[in-house]
Amino acid sequence: MFHQAHNGYTRFARLLHWLMALLLVSMLALGWYMTGLSYYDPDYRWTVALHKSAGAVFFLLALLRMIYRLRSAPIPPHKHHARWEQRLAHGVHLGFYGLFFLLPITGYLISTADGHPVVLFETLKIPALMTLPGQADVAGWLHNGLGVLLVVWVALHVGGALKHHFIDKDTTLWRMLWHRKVTDKS
Repeated sequence: MFHQAHNGYTRFARLLHWLMALLLVSMLALGWYMTGLSYYDPDYRWTVALHKSAGAVFFLLALLRMIYRLRSAPIPPHKHHARWEQRLAHGVHLGFYGLFFLLPITGYLISTADGHPVVLFETLKIPALMTLPGQADVAGWLHNGLGVLLVVWVALHVGGALKHHFIDKDTTLWRMLWHRKVTDKS
């Protein structure tokens, strides 16, 4: 599981990548939708509950991804990628890890600011570990700002993959897809 495939990422790495991508886009869309609702809107409670539960699952997947990444060798960049492209890609990936953890943590701080536990999937309770004056406001401001930054980060990531695929015509994008063996001839 922790050894990279010779021609790209392992099935486990690809599954984790696309599962997290799907969950991330879903949570961003749900978060955007629910912030437009009033507290008394019929959709408010279930959307917030689902967003919290999905955020907890995402946090666990991010932990799993970090463990996987620390235990496996990285895929080397293509030889023709410029040094600045390699540095930018590395920075974007590091930024993703930061956002993957900071967003759920700030969400947790919003949810527990009143001292009540976070209830996940209507059963599992995560206790409030601290409450500070203004916690909900500060954590909410950070959570929203980090969500916007995440959209920018996703755009950079997708833009880079599409640039490599359509302009450079290399196998960067194919390495993360399922249906094709990749042979790097660069």
